[in-house]
Amino acid sequence: MFSLNRATIIGNLTRDPELRSTPSGTSVCSFGIATNRSWKDQQGQKQEEVEYHSVVAWGKLAEICSQYLGKGKKVYVEGRLRTRDWEGQDGAKRTRTEIIIENMIMLSGPGGTGSGTHAGNGHDTVQAAPTAQNGGLEEIQVEDIPF
Repeated sequence: MFSLNRATIIGNLTRDPELRSTPSGTSVCSFGIATNRSWKDQQGQKQEEVEYHSVVAWGKLAEICSQYLGKGKKVYVEGRLRTRDWEGQDGAKRTRTEIIIENMIMLSGPGGTGSGTHAGNGHDTVQAAPTAQNGGLEEIQVEDIPF
């Protein structure tokens, strides 16, 4: 039997990345991405919809996201979906579905929005190399980062 858990999105950061460390010292970075969809309804009126995504990066990729991404920047991420449950301080059960990213491409230039400024494909690509720790991410293979 075949199974696939893959998420790929392009959108803008809704907030600055937040970098933390686990008790063992592994870096974890979380941030939000908004994706937009527009279409015309049956009456020909333009409709728009925004979807908000919770994103988590681990290890070296977390550190890079924290250092180089910021609110409003356009980014491509791909990874896997993970849903986790916990009990809030008020005793209520909470659920969140997150994208645990393995690859990230910065699509905004150094000053904010727009296309990247890197020679070649115009984008800065960062990939995580699979390991056994924290669901498969720890170390990153960084290809041609211009900073």
